[in-house]
Amino acid sequence: MSTLGRGTLGTATLGNSGVEVSALSFGAAGIGNLFTAVSDEQAYETVDAAWSGGIRYYDTAPHYGIGLSERRLGTALRDRPRAEYTLSTKVGRLLEPTGADAGGDDLADGFAVPATHRRVWDFSAAGVRRCIEASLERLGLDRLDIVYLHDPDDHAEQAFHEGYPALERLRSEGVVGAIGAGMNQAEMLTRFVRDTDVDVVLCAGRYTLLDHDALTELLPAAQERGTSVVIGGAFNSGLLADPRPGATYNYATAPAELLDRALRLKEIAERHGTTLRAAALAFPAAHPAVASVLAGARSAHEVRDCVEQFTTQVPEDFWRELREAKLLPEDAPVPVPPQDPS
Repeated sequence: MSTLGRGTLGTATLGNSGVEVSALSFGAAGIGNLFTAVSDEQAYETVDAAWSGGIRYYDTAPHYGIGLSERRLGTALRDRPRAEYTLSTKVGRLLEPTGADAGGDDLADGFAVPATHRRVWDFSAAGVRRCIEASLERLGLDRLDIVYLHDPDDHAEQAFHEGYPALERLRSEGVVGAIGAGMNQAEMLTRFVRDTDVDVVLCAGRYTLLDHDALTELLPAAQERGTSVVIGGAFNSGLLADPRPGATYNYATAPAELLDRALRLKEIAERHGTTLRAAALAFPAAHPAVASVLAGARSAHEVRDCVEQFTTQVPEDFWRELREAKLLPEDAPVPVPPQDPS
């Protein structure tokens, strides 16, 4: 049952797993030097700000900075009580050393780090276990709360027939608390929900104020099956955080049509006395299948802003105008204002 709230972060339990997540969660790609470098000190300050803001669910992956995100997150959380936070990482990309003299950087894959390792796709049972063992070492942990199959788009058969059963076994052994898949699409995640016993799926960028794809099949299927959904990419990689010429949408320059739509959403939000950022975070959280909204951040300021926006009540009239303007589907749930106890 979800206790997502505006005003407090709230918590939810993932499926039948017993694993609890905060309604707003921290995405650690930024502290893995996504696009540009951040210092160790800035990374630790960012995680500290997330903790101070009440965030207790942290998500990372070997892919993020070829291990840098996991190492920094593990260090930042090391002195926190282990029972008080939930951590997820991902499998499917093994990190293989390239050799000390390889040189170059990892910017082709989006991260401002030296290219000390290369990613090798592997969703086999042995690959899943190797990936988890390496992640535990980088994180400095002896267990993982959540493990996702990471972007198995082009590896569906191996992911379903080898990777997923391996995670299921690890869950039954108690090595992992909850299992799922994380992707930038809704279609294959729907297959995971319908055809497997995943506890949770992480859907990035497909349920936002600009993209309602997950509403068609994924979210109804998850609700029917009792599978939890974590929504990432609520800002569509930047456009809904700060719509302006040159803003990014799905990690590329936003098309003019989407920029115009985002600017219109921003104008409506400001006219109703709120912000587009607050609305972008509130919208996915309103769906009953959604357990948490995952927000990436690379600085303490960004984290504090996300917490402030997430705990801001967006006026009902804003949502009403979006429906009237056909900017939201009629069947998309919107936040319900808290009831006056008097």
